[in-house]
Amino acid sequence: MIRETKHTGQDIDVVVTCLAAAPEALRASAALLSDAERHRARRLAFDRDARRFIVARARLRELLAARLGVRAESIEFEYGAHGKPALSRRFAGSDLHFNVSHCGDVAAYAFSCGHAIGIDLEAIRVMSDADDIAARYFSRRENTTYRTLNPSDRPQGFFNCWTRKEAFVKALGDGLSIPLDRFDVTLAPGEPAKVLRVENTPGDSSGWRLDSFCPAAGYVAAIATQDRG
Repeated sequence: MIRETKHTGQDIDVVVTCLAAAPEALRASAALLSDAERHRARRLAFDRDARRFIVARARLRELLAARLGVRAESIEFEYGAHGKPALSRRFAGSDLHFNVSHCGDVAAYAFSCGHAIGIDLEAIRVMSDADDIAARYFSRRENTTYRTLNPSDRPQGFFNCWTRKEAFVKALGDGLSIPLDRFDVTLAPGEPAKVLRVENTPGDSSGWRLDSFCPAAGYVAAIATQDRG
């Protein structure tokens, strides 16, 4: 079982937790949610997905409440045009930014004060259509690098690239409305996470920073945040 862990550094706070919960803990988590959130959970087709949503949203409320000095039940959210959640205007003075990602029973939460942030995590696995997805969604530079990898390294390289690109677009708040081939990221196993290009701007001048880490065995995660210079 994954135990909750915290990673703090360079003004970024990341919490990784497990979404598995006993019935009593699940009921306690549901009690923290708003009526709209409980309704959303009931609409999910599978009990497993409803349970994960309830626990993930309740933990987000608890983490935000601890940073804002309020009760978890009092947290209010607003949503951008592409569905990215943010604190409501009531909490605008905190300048607290956050983002969430989960895969299976693993969830990761990223927090930053004053700067946009995005996080994404995935389980590293072999996918029969990975090469086709890379050809369609990776930039030309990324796809070239991906295809030079040894076959045994491609699953790691694929999800390195995917999580870094997802974290970046989530930090922007524009969802997938930004074409994924308009920016390049590193992806080779062992290579530091980095933005290489944003449209016609070199990565070092783009104002964005990428970090990558292993949130749990068999997973990879990436964080994108505005560079504080």
